[in-house]
Amino acid sequence: MRANLPPVNDLSPTISATARTDLPKVEPATIEDLPALVELTMNLFSGSDDFTPDQIAQERGLGLILEQPSRGRIFVLRNGNEIFGMVNLLFTISTAMGGFVIQMEDVIVHPDHRGQGYGTMLLEHVIGFAARKDFKRITLLTDKISAESQNFFRKHGFEYSNMIPMRRIIPAE
Repeated sequence: MRANLPPVNDLSPTISATARTDLPKVEPATIEDLPALVELTMNLFSGSDDFTPDQIAQERGLGLILEQPSRGRIFVLRNGNEIFGMVNLLFTISTAMGGFVIQMEDVIVHPDHRGQGYGTMLLEHVIGFAARKDFKRITLLTDKISAESQNFFRKHGFEYSNMIPMRRIIPAE
């Protein structure tokens, strides 16, 4: 069964039932949001042992997702014109699950806005999106040294897997 992905202009956000109208909203990112998204990912990668911030690479990667909705979605936390959180979803097919699945990356809430329920808003939106579009699984990678992040995701129903991530970086020719 093919996941019914919303068209590019589908801007109807799903927000927690507990959200109030005066709270920021979760909505799809647009190409105009690219500078704010790059800033958030640069901040995230600056504290990572696995990634090095690279503004050009982050802009190119985020742009590739935004320009082709069949690749994935980026949802943002927006309060007026300010973006202070995001989540990046990449779509693929799992033969084990027999359908479309999501690789969730770059779950970011700016440090000034943490502890206020905004990460939960992002995750609830992603889980609702996945359910509505008949995705079979959401997989994420989180920093192994960040017990706080791991506890946050476990609180929202994510479980440890017996799979061990491995990777090979392909150098540019």
